[in-house]
Amino acid sequence: MIVIRDLTKKYENLIAVNHLSLEIKKGEFFGLLGPNGAGKTTLVRMLSTLTGPTSGSIMMDDVHMDRNKTQIKSKIGVVPQHMNLEWEMTAKQNLELHGKLFGMKKEYMQERIHKLLNYIDLCDRKDDQVKTFSGGMKRKLMIARALLHNPDVLLMDEPTVGLDASVRRKLWDLMKGLNKDGMTVILTTHYIEEAQVLCNRVGFMDSGKLIELDTPDRLIEKFGQFVLECFDEGETKTFFFEDRESALEKAASISSSVNIRPSNLEDTFIMLTNRKMGD
Repeated sequence: MIVIRDLTKKYENLIAVNHLSLEIKKGEFFGLLGPNGAGKTTLVRMLSTLTGPTSGSIMMDDVHMDRNKTQIKSKIGVVPQHMNLEWEMTAKQNLELHGKLFGMKKEYMQERIHKLLNYIDLCDRKDDQVKTFSGGMKRKLMIARALLHNPDVLLMDEPTVGLDASVRRKLWDLMKGLNKDGMTVILTTHYIEEAQVLCNRVGFMDSGKLIELDTPDRLIEKFGQFVLECFDEGETKTFFFEDRESALEKAASISSSVNIRPSNLEDTFIMLTNRKMGD
């Protein structure tokens, strides 16, 4: 279990994470949603020990992160938002470099490399330079690299950003498989559907604070199951309803064209913050 207590990170006059408290259960698939600048990446950097907190604490399996960084690092795999592979190296060489940095024994490292390259369907490209890979292949290799030292927790910061829908869904299957095998996965994403499909629980962050925390279904139900949208006086207006029949009754009283659809996590977020995801 990961236990975060009163966690704060300040950069001069900027408070990136503001007195955040959170518990993430072992084996959970946990999602962090929020606009750019909400503090998601800063939180991931603190969880991965890359950035120290200004105040507060992080505990993992009853181990205090600040006092045991080496032990904590061995438990965590990180897939950063930005590609940081060695492009002139082959896929296998990238994994070998990571294994050496973690002090893995050669025989075990090679065994893991072979297993993971098979797992991500890149075994036939293991000797090709990374610069020849597609975006999806690079993302899969980054996931394999994060898994090489057999961590308990996988931190994924916008792992599917910039990928087309078909590649993104293949990565969803990969992530779901990892979680099904018992791995704790923490995901930050701008893709609402991604969080709805993958996550057991979702936390909404805004201005460095955790403003809402629940399962995707319960968050969607917070304001209503159905949304009616209409364009009036130069702006789109949104109304929430518990059932489609109520939304249709409202639509009958509106002279402009309307759209009735199931509500989603983005609707909930907008109602809570009046900001769109990605703003």
